[in-house]
Amino acid sequence: MRYVFLFLLTLIISEQSIANDHKLRAYLDSKQFYAPGQGNYVEFQLQFVGASVNYKGKDNGLVGELAIHMTVTKYDSVIASDAYRLATPFMRDSIVSDFYDLKRFLLEPGEYTFAIELRDLNSEHEPLKTSQNILVEDFSNSISISDLQIAEYANQGDGSSIFFKSGYDIIPRLATFYPEELTTIPVYLEVYNTTKLSEPVFAIKQMVMNALTNEEVTSLTQFKKLQAAEVVPYLNQVDITELPTGKYILSYTLLNKNMIELATQSYEFDRDKVVAMDYFADELILDPAFQASITDDSIGFFLESLIPISQSNEVKNIIRLSKARDAERARKYIQLYWLRTAPKKTTENWLKYKDQVVAVERFFANSFKNGYETDRGRVYLKYGPPTEINKNENSSVEYPYEIWQFNRIGAFNNKRFIFYNPDMANNTYQLLHSDMIGEIKNLNWPQALSSRSGQTKNQFGGNSRDLFNE
Repeated sequence: MRYVFLFLLTLIISEQSIANDHKLRAYLDSKQFYAPGQGNYVEFQLQFVGASVNYKGKDNGLVGELAIHMTVTKYDSVIASDAYRLATPFMRDSIVSDFYDLKRFLLEPGEYTFAIELRDLNSEHEPLKTSQNILVEDFSNSISISDLQIAEYANQGDGSSIFFKSGYDIIPRLATFYPEELTTIPVYLEVYNTTKLSEPVFAIKQMVMNALTNEEVTSLTQFKKLQAAEVVPYLNQVDITELPTGKYILSYTLLNKNMIELATQSYEFDRDKVVAMDYFADELILDPAFQASITDDSIGFFLESLIPISQSNEVKNIIRLSKARDAERARKYIQLYWLRTAPKKTTENWLKYKDQVVAVERFFANSFKNGYETDRGRVYLKYGPPTEINKNENSSVEYPYEIWQFNRIGAFNNKRFIFYNPDMANNTYQLLHSDMIGEIKNLNWPQALSSRSGQTKNQFGGNSRDLFNE
């Protein structure tokens, strides 16, 4: 749990509202599960930034109040909705913490739009509003795994909490960044319909892979044998104490007795083992062989080309260093980045990436952006070259588009990206939709692609949907 100090809180504990009018901030996520006898359901999870809420004094403490309105629609028809007031936890002394809320909706399989409005009842600010498209899968009959629920913490529960599920109170974690002080990742999942297997037991395989190098972290690979049942809840603590800085994919795979994969779910996260690492240490000796690959006039270009494969905190360092125009520190940064990312094959992995950056610049750069700054360039550098590309630049009813298919990305199979060019000029393709975890998802992408011809949402003249689903 993260704690934030309120400004001059000791001066404003009273029966009046806090004088500062904070602007509400919150995070939203959704997870899908299945309940026998009830059906498929989606949990909409909220994390509120405690310091962004406006409080009133009460009993020598503080309490805030929010108004929440949620709607789930399908083809403009309201399928489910809820509107309610949420009182914050009672905040004592001069410390307030983030807090959480959760709402579940039973939904039939299909595509929906979820919309939410959040209002701080002690503030004059306009309410927060957002919406997202969701796809509800059918877990009722297939041997499958629920979404992975990553927890801030999980404890045995008695059923009285809104966060209760299968014997546990699971407080959701919406952030995917793990600094050095966090040493475990609590993971909860459910396995469905394993009674359909020929044997009464099955296995769950846990695996962690480096998202950049696709190397398996073998020390974290685990197998767990479980008894088959209609629903099998599974809670595990992943020990990341020794996991070095990098981007990783945590996956859980369902295996039958013959070790055949039946279902899998994954979670991508960033690890920063040393938060305050000094990239610019004077004692670093530049490797001549490494540095010979970077000419003086290309230092800034190759420094910024690391952005697509960097964590958010690293991106800040790159931007700050780029603005400083310090060539020597830039050289050190590039070398240190690859020493951390690929300590065993530092120069080899850097030269491979450099070749990719050069290729991306050649094929995807335009008048406004370098190749690595474009959506296609970022995807290419982050995931590697696609297995197959389907292009259509001459459709009379759709914007020019490309569909990239990857047979494998890390622990994921058969992932696709669709890029389109609404400007119809200058090679300015944008990512419109992908089924890869962590990427933009737009279930209305066929409509956006066909909007060139002014078609309605149920009329498509092109074959992009068929190509994407092949």
